[in-house]
Amino acid sequence: MIDGKLWSVRFWSGDYGLSVRCGAGTLGYSVPSREVKVMAFSSSASRLRRDLSLERRRKRAAAAAAVQEQRLPQGNYPSDLMEGSVGSASPADLAEADLEAAEKLILRWDSTASPGGEERMLFDTGERSEAERYLRAVDEIRRSIKEPVGAGSPRRSSSSSSENAIQIAMARLEDEFRNLLLSRATEIEVEALVDLSSLSMNSASAEEIGDLSDVEGSVNASHEGESFSSDSVGGSSTIRRSSIRSMKSIREMDLLPADAVDDLRSIAERMIDAGYGRECVQVYAGSRKAAIDVCFRHLGVEKLSIGEVQRLEWDALEAKIRRWIRAARICVRIVFASERRLCERIFDGLGIADDAPFTETVKGAAIQLFGFAEAISIGRRSPEKLFKIIDLHDTISDLLPDVGLVFQSKSAESIYTQAAEILSRLAEAIRGILSEFENAVLRDPPKTPVPGGTIHPLTRYVMNYINLISDYKLTLTELIITRPSASTRLSGDDFAAAGAAPLELDFPESENQTPLGAHLSWIIVVLQHNLENKAALYRDNALLHLFLMNNIHYIVHKVKGSSELREMIGDDYLRKLTGKFRISATSYQRATWVKILHCLRDEGIHVSGSFSSGVSKSTLRDRFKAFNASFEEAHKTQAHWFVPDTQLREELRISISEKLLPAYRAFLGRFRQHIESGRHPELYIKYSVEDLEMALSDFFEGCNPLQHNRRRSHS
Repeated sequence: MIDGKLWSVRFWSGDYGLSVRCGAGTLGYSVPSREVKVMAFSSSASRLRRDLSLERRRKRAAAAAAVQEQRLPQGNYPSDLMEGSVGSASPADLAEADLEAAEKLILRWDSTASPGGEERMLFDTGERSEAERYLRAVDEIRRSIKEPVGAGSPRRSSSSSSENAIQIAMARLEDEFRNLLLSRATEIEVEALVDLSSLSMNSASAEEIGDLSDVEGSVNASHEGESFSSDSVGGSSTIRRSSIRSMKSIREMDLLPADAVDDLRSIAERMIDAGYGRECVQVYAGSRKAAIDVCFRHLGVEKLSIGEVQRLEWDALEAKIRRWIRAARICVRIVFASERRLCERIFDGLGIADDAPFTETVKGAAIQLFGFAEAISIGRRSPEKLFKIIDLHDTISDLLPDVGLVFQSKSAESIYTQAAEILSRLAEAIRGILSEFENAVLRDPPKTPVPGGTIHPLTRYVMNYINLISDYKLTLTELIITRPSASTRLSGDDFAAAGAAPLELDFPESENQTPLGAHLSWIIVVLQHNLENKAALYRDNALLHLFLMNNIHYIVHKVKGSSELREMIGDDYLRKLTGKFRISATSYQRATWVKILHCLRDEGIHVSGSFSSGVSKSTLRDRFKAFNASFEEAHKTQAHWFVPDTQLREELRISISEKLLPAYRAFLGRFRQHIESGRHPELYIKYSVEDLEMALSDFFEGCNPLQHNRRRSHS
């Protein structure tokens, strides 16, 4: 019985220990080398916040010396404790001995006072008991500061010894905290991240369609979410499915093993309770920032200023956009989400307000990540950037709900705000680029005519462009909400800039057409107007119409070839386009063949009004000579003209043959004998019907007819 309380004493073997039990708790003593060491299992420690800065190594030696100076002398230990008897020990004496042992344990792990203490780590050893004793020692010193021992104790006249010991302990725990974060971090292969289904999107990204000189070709679409390069973060470790927690599109991964997380939380709890929360957060953020930086490097996320991004050549920028899209999904849905989960597991409920560890860790990286998209959203607008900017827009739109989940705290909400503002600016940039494209098509100046009346590069570019626009129908239908109004279409200045006089263009408007469809129809109207200006460069009227025929046929072919584009353009306007193509084809035939067929008329050949009367041979010879000369000129010239569409080329030849060959056959049948009965008939009848049919196969091949004949004869 001590002070009216019942105490029980229990001895255990090894280290000469004993346990003293009272209603308040259990104290364990060991008495090696004639010194008493006390370990106390503290009851629950209250949470105490103090604004005490950690002056780490510089103060640790001084703090250790102060603790040594105030250490209880050997002779002052209670004699009954030294002899293993506690019959006369008071609670104050026991608490004093307990605190003495705790401080000595802290000093033993002070790197400034213990050789090799800097290299040794408590939480690195396989034996967990030493780390647990150290944490209990910290708890005991903190308890003594909060609940000082009774008055009159020669040792407790000042709390400076405990304060110094706490500083030493916090410096040690800070080192342990940092070492755990750096040495126990899980190594992850970045390449394995793309296997996660959350990284794919439904939208597709189209390859760039090139500049105005590009020839027609297939425009390939590459789906987002394709595999990464072989670069990876860390070593050869792989992601285990069991280490990933799925929440809709977010995939949270274990960045540290569970036992390391438990140790980190234990350390953080002591540091925060001792008033070293800010230092703990700084160590945590600094260590995890380094891990994020490594991940960024392997994902290809560069630290570029807005000016540096805007000065990049388009080819380089396009590649960086593609890489950014992939990286952004991984960063938001895996890297940042996993960092948030790790922060919650270590700091949740420990009194750190408003997600400070997470915000300090990832905010800079998130600003860097979204800064690239921001630079593009405010950069120069040009038509070739449209589709990659749509890809950026779709990516951020897809990620925005996840950004809201990951950056939900007040201190991190600026990241969500930044992403939302970038999304809005990208939408405005898309609308602006479409308007710029319309103006660029209008203002493309007529320079020199394309050889052979073939399809103009502008026509190919524009139709490939609007075909890609139709592939992004879902996004653009949401963003393009206004029709091209009469006041914004064309003005006198617009026509002057395009090199033509102001004209009222035929713009088909339909109530059932979406604003996006109206814009696409308007682009085609503007393209036709520009092509008419370019056609005026041809001196040959027949070639002018052939040029328009080729180009309008290409437009019709492209519209019919895309179900999405055809739906947006509408069948009514498609019929109008087809009608214009036919008019151009008919105009070409009239410009060339009416003159040739005119040579085969009967009018003026008969010398009297009756067909049974005589024939003017001189007039007949002139007709054959005129026909031969006209056909030979057409053959020589139009063999170099080019109709690139094989089917159209053949249909055009058939149409000409159906008019020319029957007329020539009939003319030849009626008047052949009048020529053959005279002198040198071969000078006038130079072609048989079969010769003309063979010669027509040379037309619209875009090459020398003799070369073509040789090529055909060997085919």
